[in-house]
Amino acid sequence: MISLADIRAAHERIRSGIYRSPCQPSIPLSELIGSRVFCKLDLLQRTGSFKERGARNALLLLDAAQQRRGVIAASAGNHALGLAYHGSLLGIPVTVVMPRFAPLVKVATCRRLGATVILEGDTFDDARRRALEIAEADGLMLIHGFNDPAVIAGQGTMALEILEDVPDADTIVVPTGGAGLLAGVAVAAKALRPEIQIIAVEAAASASFGASLTAGRPVAVPSQPTLADGLAVGCVGSLSFSLAAPLVDRVVTLGEDAISLAMLRLLELEKMVVEGAAASALAAVMGETGRAIAGRTTVLLVCGGNIDLTMLDRVIDHGLVADGRRWRFRTVISDRPGGIARLAAAIAATGASIREIRHERAFSGADVFTTTVEVTVETADREHIAALRDRLAAANFVIARE
Repeated sequence: MISLADIRAAHERIRSGIYRSPCQPSIPLSELIGSRVFCKLDLLQRTGSFKERGARNALLLLDAAQQRRGVIAASAGNHALGLAYHGSLLGIPVTVVMPRFAPLVKVATCRRLGATVILEGDTFDDARRRALEIAEADGLMLIHGFNDPAVIAGQGTMALEILEDVPDADTIVVPTGGAGLLAGVAVAAKALRPEIQIIAVEAAASASFGASLTAGRPVAVPSQPTLADGLAVGCVGSLSFSLAAPLVDRVVTLGEDAISLAMLRLLELEKMVVEGAAASALAAVMGETGRAIAGRTTVLLVCGGNIDLTMLDRVIDHGLVADGRRWRFRTVISDRPGGIARLAAAIAATGASIREIRHERAFSGADVFTTTVEVTVETADREHIAALRDRLAAANFVIARE
């Protein structure tokens, strides 16, 4: 088991090689949530995530022979990055096995840091099985990303820093996949401030922690693609679950719309480019959970910034749709002169802006003097969409599909 003493020892062990990230107040997020919100910015670590803490602690605890032979890990990205970076600093060879869906930026960065990267399987479990095979065949030490006591203790050092900076924190919101971060933070925070509330946040596409709480033991669940790829773990760790389960006060399970909207909010309000797993902390308190903690001092673990830039435009588009700031509909208009102008006038009357219009003449039916159009508009919010829909109806445009 992991104790506060283990986490304090880890903090002393790693502090010379880990950035002491700020935990700063956020005025715009406080206004958005209705709480006093602080953000623990571990996305500012050298490799862009909190995973460096556990990785460095685990590497420093190896004996000399293990350090010479090297280590291996299975990781969707951030644990691999942390091991690769600190392995290079400490002169320890690192091999990482990543599932094929791992973001390209994380794969490229691991290789640049000197790690041997193997892409294997469509799920994290596929990668983990391959890492086990290589570890046994080559005599490498396997460092688990979330079910290793040294890793969990390293991740828990975040809580020590949070409560130094925000000693009156009432709530800590923790993104949760394999539950290593959750376990370390919960153990330290509850030991130092027993009344603090720990909220675990998971993606609906890979909701193992919630299922495991219901079953009373670690349960594997099917993992689906998710914006929060760092949380895409098929089964929580047995050690991390046993530590975290009795200490967690609430579990929030998020859909993709909530995650993309939170990424958009952080980009707009805090000028932060974050990955989906990190944005999930904000997403968790933007709905019912936020109302439940209104007025409390809340710390969000914004703990990863390694988003693949090829995905960023898609995330923004998805977030704008989820926020009601982009709407697409189909309707039928006259294909005679003035038909498109009448539709454009109805849209402009509400203050909406046309982004794109596509005509579909060949499949619009028997009337050759009409055409179906698919229109994408930019709007202010969902109330604006409702007003635009009413205006179109008043102008006799029938919305065929949204």
